[in-house]
Amino acid sequence: MPWLALVFVVCASAQEPAAPGACPFLPADSGLHWEHRAGADSDFCRALRADQSEAFGLYIASKSPFAPKRSDRAEASTIDGKAMHWYRGELAGKPNIQVRETLLDIGNGKHAHIWMQATSPEQLREVIGQTEGLRFPSTRLSSTK
Repeated sequence: MPWLALVFVVCASAQEPAAPGACPFLPADSGLHWEHRAGADSDFCRALRADQSEAFGLYIASKSPFAPKRSDRAEASTIDGKAMHWYRGELAGKPNIQVRETLLDIGNGKHAHIWMQATSPEQLREVIGQTEGLRFPSTRLSSTK
């Protein structure tokens, strides 16, 4: 997934806090904070743990390089109260890493591509739980698939 590597490279250089409204609201008890990088018509947001490791990331723009495939559907979940599905992905050379992605329509012509990588089923469940607590500023959140 070369686009995912690009996202990580671009995000790695960002050190500023998220601009108001650029990233969704994190659950208050998550212990996470945002690392944000704005583009011309996009926002990269990484939810970081206290040790600065990434819990999950998201890319908000009018178009996304991620196209969900029904055959890759994994866990059913909710984000901001809206039912959705996670999709399986993989990292070349890292078969033990569990990758999940999803794509949400967040209104105003914008989409949020959300991804995560987990080293265990327990960590995957924890991070999915954290994403379920996200709240987007837009009042019209709908799933694209």
